[in-house]
Amino acid sequence: MKEGTRAGYLNSQHRAENQVVMALVKKSPIFYLLLLCFLVIVSEIAVTRVEAATCETPSKHFNGLCIRSSNCASICHGEHFTDGRCQGVRRRCMCLKPC
Repeated sequence: MKEGTRAGYLNSQHRAENQVVMALVKKSPIFYLLLLCFLVIVSEIAVTRVEAATCETPSKHFNGLCIRSSNCASICHGEHFTDGRCQGVRRRCMCLKPC
C-alpha cells in the first residue's frame, strides 16, 4: 500500500470512529450517567483526608445538664481541650482533643 493511500485510509477510519462516538454521546443518556459516576468516583479518590483521631473525656468542671455545646466548649477550653460537646442521653459535657 502506498503511503498516501494508507494515510487516507487511516484518516477515514479515524473519522468513522469519531462519528460513532459522537452518535453515542448525542443519543445515549447512559453515556452521561457513566460519565457522572466516573467523575464522582475520581473525586472521592482525589479527596483523601488525613484526620487525626479525636479523644473525648468527660469534663471535670462542668456541672448540671449540658444543653448548649458552646457552654461546654468554653469550659473545656479552660481545661486545656480544643473543643467540647453535649453528648448522650444523660447530656454530659464531653471535652475533645486530638489524640
